[in-house]
Amino acid sequence: MFVILVYDAQAIRDPKVLRTCRKYLDWIQNSVFEGELTEVKLKKLRTELSKIIDPKRDYIVCYAVESAGSVTRSTLGTPKTMEGNIF
Repeated sequence: MFVILVYDAQAIRDPKVLRTCRKYLDWIQNSVFEGELTEVKLKKLRTELSKIIDPKRDYIVCYAVESAGSVTRSTLGTPKTMEGNIF
C-alpha cells in the first residue's frame, strides 16, 4: 500500500521521529514522508513511533491507499530532496 505520513512532534522528539520515518519511507519535506509499505511494515512503523512520541503533545497522521496510482500529486516550489516518481 502507498502511505503518506505527516507528523508534528516537539523539538526534543523530532529527530527520533524523523530517523524512524526515514527507515521506512521517503522523506519529502519537513515532517512529510511517502512510500510503499506492506501492512506489516506499516504496523511496525506505527509501533516504533508510538514508543517515541508523547500522545498528549505530538501528532502523527498516516494516509494509506491501495496503490500510488490512485493518488494524484502536484507540487509547487523547490523540493527539499531529490524527488522520484511515486508511481
